[in-house]
Amino acid sequence: MCRSIKTLRPPVLPEEATEDDIRAAALQYVRKVSGFHHPAAHNREVFDRAVDEIAAATARLLDGLEVRGGGHRARVADPAPPHVRRPEPQPQP
Repeated sequence: MCRSIKTLRPPVLPEEATEDDIRAAALQYVRKVSGFHHPAAHNREVFDRAVDEIAAATARLLDGLEVRGGGHRARVADPAPPHVRRPEPQPQP
């Protein structure tokens, strides 16, 4: 959907996402969905409220995830769908 929204969970983002990271992703999402980069004054309140709500939902999501072997974020054992085979690591010469 919006290629400028980055993944905010480890191991893609090695450190914990900051509030600024989460808000930036929420802002990009609202901009994409609304079609407005900067909303008109009469749309500012609803635009800002949507960013706040999406940022809060994103923070809750990240707080509830656990990365396997990586702490409390992301209960995702393997982000690849089950039908995708990962290549076996090749021995180094």
